Amino acid sequence: MKKLKLRGKDLKAIGYAEGRAIGIALDVMQKNYKHSTKKEALQILKEVIENPPSYMQHPSLSKVAEALTHKINRGNVEISLHNSTPDYNVFGPEQIEAGAIKQMDVAMRLPITIAGALMPDAHQGYGLPIGGVLATENSVIPYGVGVDIGCRMCLSVYNLPETMLKEDKHRLEKILVQNTLLGAGKDFSKSSDHPAVERHEFDALPLLKSLQSKAAKQLGSSGSGNHFVEFGFVEIPDKENDWRDTCRKISRGALSFWLKRIGGFHSVTLYKGGDGKMPVAKRGEAPCMVIA
Repeated sequence: MKKLKLRGKDLKAIGYAEGRAIGIALDVMQKNYKHSTKKEALQILKEVIENPPSYMQHPSLSKVAEALTHKINRGNVEISLHNSTPDYNVFGPEQIEAGAIKQMDVAMRLPITIAGALMPDAHQGYGLPIGGVLATENSVIPYGVGVDIGCRMCLSVYNLPETMLKEDKHRLEKILVQNTLLGAGKDFSKSSDHPAVERHEFDALPLLKSLQSKAAKQLGSSGSGNHFVEFGFVEIPDKENDWRDTCRKISRGALSFWLKRIGGFHSVTLYKGGDGKMPVAKRGEAPCMVIA
């Protein structure tokens, strides 16, 4: 006698939804009904899906019934938001648009939410505000991620006189214009030869391969939205210590401050100029601390 041959599409045709119930049903039928005809097997499975509770004690079909019951129960349960919004930190609330705060309020009411915060540059996003931080328990929320993957802020520190900001303002602007692009979809005229665009992942994944040439022309660009560059002053009172030690103190202090609040991590890259002139990172490099 021929063995039973069933496929997932056969079960879908009689009402089984895509998921683990199909796999369990196929396994059960192959082990316990392998000498049944395809028509007989499908009739049995149809009766199970029409009334799963009546098969919960069945010696072989109970696994199928349990899988179906779990699917049905989970699909029919509506998970409500909490009635009130828990407190969360908002840094610079006077500068944050109402839409971003409303989105964060809703996210904080999710049953899976543990804590949250809004950063000073927060603005309305998709499921979660850009600049919003949400800590959840045993959950992944794909809709909470926007399109700015790896978006961050970098601090570059130069050992230069304050007068330079006024006297060399136009030269500094020129350096920025030459080394980055602001605006969506902007390409450099020459492709970058940075090692990042030669990584093996471009050859391993067809999607990345199709984007390799674009990456080579956009590496080092700043995109659009709330991306910006600004100048200011940083005071380092401990001038006796080596610049490396000073750098560590600044970065350690900044990291500790934010880690306590958002539990995040940002890597710090250190560079040192050799002649006291404005050091310019190569395109594609974004140093967090630069000491001349």
